[in-house]
Amino acid sequence: MAVEVAQHHRADRVRDSVADTAADTAAHILVLGLGNVLLTDDGVGVRLIERLQRQPPADGVSFVDGGTLSFSLLAHVETAGAMLVVDAADLGQAPGAVRVFENQAMDHFLASSRRRSVHEVGLIDLLDMARLLDCLPRRRALLCVQPAVIAWGESFSPPVAGAFDAACARADAVLRGWCRP
Repeated sequence: MAVEVAQHHRADRVRDSVADTAADTAAHILVLGLGNVLLTDDGVGVRLIERLQRQPPADGVSFVDGGTLSFSLLAHVETAGAMLVVDAADLGQAPGAVRVFENQAMDHFLASSRRRSVHEVGLIDLLDMARLLDCLPRRRALLCVQPAVIAWGESFSPPVAGAFDAACARADAVLRGWCRP
């Protein structure tokens, strides 16, 4: 039965994708912020999307507070033509460092053997579910900020607070690139 549902879902997706155009992909972009705002630097993904949604780059960009991740986010992922995920992650760099991984580079980063984010396993599972249902967004990116502190508290560490504007600018640049015709 599950195979029939997946095949039916895939068939619907194929029919829908034939009718969709590249402009439609740009019109439906998901920005997913991950993290816990009560754990200092871990909340950077959620705080970034709060800032970004004040001045969205185009219509059709949806911002979702993914919190600490759940499979209920699949409903958002499966309808997106493009997806930007924003999270704190161990990049092996100085606190406050910002990196963007796009498409296969994102997949490779998430699949690497060293666990970098408390949300990484759940994000891998969410993307695998989207792959199984043949609804993984064609364009995807992961923006990561290197945390300094993950402990109880609502304020960022000084290095992450200092990198916040640069992280917002990098996320905005990705989104604007996807929104160009």
